[in-house]
Amino acid sequence: MSEPKKPTLDRADARVTHASGIGGTISAFIDQVKSGDLGALPVIVGLVIIWTVFTILNPIFLSPNNLVNMLFDCSTTGVIALGIVCVLMLGEIDLSVGSMSGVGSTIIGVLWVNAGVPLPLAILAAIIAGAIIGSIYATLRNRLGMPSFVSTLSGLLALLGLQLYLLGATGSINLPYSSNMVNFGQLLIMPAVVSYALCLLPGLVMLVVGLQTNAKRRAANLSAGSSTGLAIKAALTTIGLVGVIFYLNLGRGVPWMFALFVALVLIMNYAFTRTQWGRSMKAVGGNAEAARRAGINVRGIYVSAFVLCSSFAALGGVMSSARLASASQQAGTGDVNLNAIAAAVIGGTSLFGGRGTAFSALLGIIVIQSIANGLTLLNLSSSLRYMITGGVLAIAVIVDSLARQSRVSHGRA
Repeated sequence: MSEPKKPTLDRADARVTHASGIGGTISAFIDQVKSGDLGALPVIVGLVIIWTVFTILNPIFLSPNNLVNMLFDCSTTGVIALGIVCVLMLGEIDLSVGSMSGVGSTIIGVLWVNAGVPLPLAILAAIIAGAIIGSIYATLRNRLGMPSFVSTLSGLLALLGLQLYLLGATGSINLPYSSNMVNFGQLLIMPAVVSYALCLLPGLVMLVVGLQTNAKRRAANLSAGSSTGLAIKAALTTIGLVGVIFYLNLGRGVPWMFALFVALVLIMNYAFTRTQWGRSMKAVGGNAEAARRAGINVRGIYVSAFVLCSSFAALGGVMSSARLASASQQAGTGDVNLNAIAAAVIGGTSLFGGRGTAFSALLGIIVIQSIANGLTLLNLSSSLRYMITGGVLAIAVIVDSLARQSRVSHGRA
């Protein structure tokens, strides 16, 4: 009688088994990078380089209070970039987010300050206006096949005209400087106890969700990751966050405005990774026709993406008005469009569609604001900021293209 053959592992099972130990986690990460799935690695490396250079040139750059000011500035454009992630995941674009944010800011001034409408209703009106504009873009794309580049470029001009019309001859509306809204945008800091308590949540959630996932995989007789490795990741995440919070609390502390931005990032991350809608977004961005044949409501996905993008742009405009204590003709103009789109791309969202995370907006806007803040501290011309940001954006797109080619060669595109 011949001996029974020993079971063999296919390549995927071998990778999972190899990664089941603590050391295997590192090996799995190296294999992931080699296959072209770089994740947040390029952004983190870029941040380390940027922070190191600016700290050498001016030690004030990494001082706690300067970082707190940077977080305030990150929040407004970061929220707009979060909406850009939605449309980029579908391989689309929205060039009007800057103008939409300006209209959102203007609506706050017109309704709240001039007309006396309660602030919550004014904010709701701005967001609804953004949702209506986004639905128009989606309709033009779904019904008429109009490219989003053209429709949103038209929207940029139309919204800019609407902003000027609403502001009237004065061109500017000042918000009450002592109001809670302006305090939220400029002064309000999270209590240290609250910030420390909240920074414990990500590691705890990572551990609980990871253990539940591993248990489900084992129950289904599938390979599962190492519980020890998961615990180490959760512990390192918690230690890192506690260290950041401790350092920021040496200065003013964590701004509530930035906490709102991070909360929106976490909500969208859950939506992208844990819901049917998020999986459908990636499927449509990867191959819209294949997604349609699989039964996905492709038109509905486009509507949701454009509505979210314009709504986040309007909300970013509301936060910008709180930050600047005014609604003016300058709101949403200048480099707002550039920074929002660049932040999403630099953070790791693919211009080719089908790939991106909510954290792309967070990481990308930190990179851009670090460049702007560092050059301001060095008293250098804003022209350098545009050139450096453009160079970083070009590098991000090149890295994304090379990574995509690597994934194709490994059969993972």
